[in-house]
This record gives sequence, structure tokens and C-alpha cells, in this order.
Amino acid sequence: MTPTQLILRRIGLLAFGCLCALGLSAAAPAPKIVLFLGNSITAGYGLDLSVAFPALIQKKIDAKSWNFKVVNAGQSGDTSAGGLGRLDWLLKNRVGVLVLELGGNDGLRGLPAEVTRKNLQAIIDRTRTRYPKAKVIIAGMMVPPNMGRDYSSRFRAIFPDLAKKNKASLIPFILEGVGGMEKLNLPDGIHPTAKGHEIVAANVWKVLEPVLKTLR
Repeated sequence: MTPTQLILRRIGLLAFGCLCALGLSAAAPAPKIVLFLGNSITAGYGLDLSVAFPALIQKKIDAKSWNFKVVNAGQSGDTSAGGLGRLDWLLKNRVGVLVLELGGNDGLRGLPAEVTRKNLQAIIDRTRTRYPKAKVIIAGMMVPPNMGRDYSSRFRAIFPDLAKKNKASLIPFILEGVGGMEKLNLPDGIHPTAKGHEIVAANVWKVLEPVLKTLR
């Protein structure tokens, strides 16, 4: 083989390798985004983000080698109005699943239940307008008894009502097994410890896993 032929052969092999690499890249689709839009519970208040329940959900996804990426959009102190206000920026992500964990701070502040309902509905509508095929999961929440029986009842009903209206999946009470349990909450009695987040992650996964299966 002449030097010229040898050089051409090497160039051909290099080009073939590049094409193969490009082909492999094209064959690997971008992961679908699971957007957790929430308040301090989602944000893992008082803890490292790595032990907050969205990070634990990512570990469960990775263990199954599923192509989903969790985006933690939790912000401490956020209300339903606050979440709606920052939604457009968050929707720059191509959302496959929206896990909506907002409303708790509305309830603690005694904001009108109908205002909370309206804001959460607007978040769902805006998400589905941008991504019509996006799945929605609504995380239910309750308020302390001192908010009054009537208000507590109307507030608690927001979440199952929205789930039914929007054909969304429902986590009945995201803090099930954690709320009111002293050992599973930080000294403030409101925010879960790392162990508490493990239980929250299990509550979420019970509803989220079947949804992700439908998108694989």
C-alpha cells in the first residue's frame, strides 16, 4: 500500500468512527423531565438537596435505568401564586411529568381556598398548553386543626377535586406517615428529616412509578 493510500485509508476509518459516534448520539434520546414544583418540602428545607425526596426519586429512576431526569424546583416559603409566577421560566424544560406540591403555605397563611384552587389550576393549564402530553401528579396536603374545621375541610378537598377535574394522578397526602411524627421532623415540627424524606419519597414513588412506566 502506497503512503497516499495509507493516508486515505486512515482518513476513511476516522470518518467512519465519527459517523458511528454521531449515530449512537442520535439513537440516545434526551431524558424526559420530571419537574417537581413545590415549596420547602420539595426543596428539602434544612437539609442537603441530595437527601431531599426529589433526589431520592432520581435514585429510584436510575436504579431502573429509566431515561428520566428530575428537576427540583422547590422553593422554601413558596405559595401557589409564587409557583405560578415562576412557572414560565421552569417550562423552558421540556416537561414530561409535573409533580405539583404547592398549597401548603397558602393553608398555613389562611389564604382563601378558592384562590389556591385557582392558582393550582392555572399552573396545570399553562403546563398542558405548553406540553399537551405532559402527565400531572398532584400532591395532597392538609392544614393543622387550629385553622378551623370548615377551612380545613375546604382546603383538603382542593387536591382530589383538581385531580379528578384534570384527570391527574393524586398523592392523597404527601406527608403520610411523616406529618406529626416528632422523630421524622426537624425541631420546627414541620419539615421532614432525612429519614422523613425517605418516607415522602416512598409516598411519591407509589404514584409516580406507574406514570413513568406509561411514558417509557
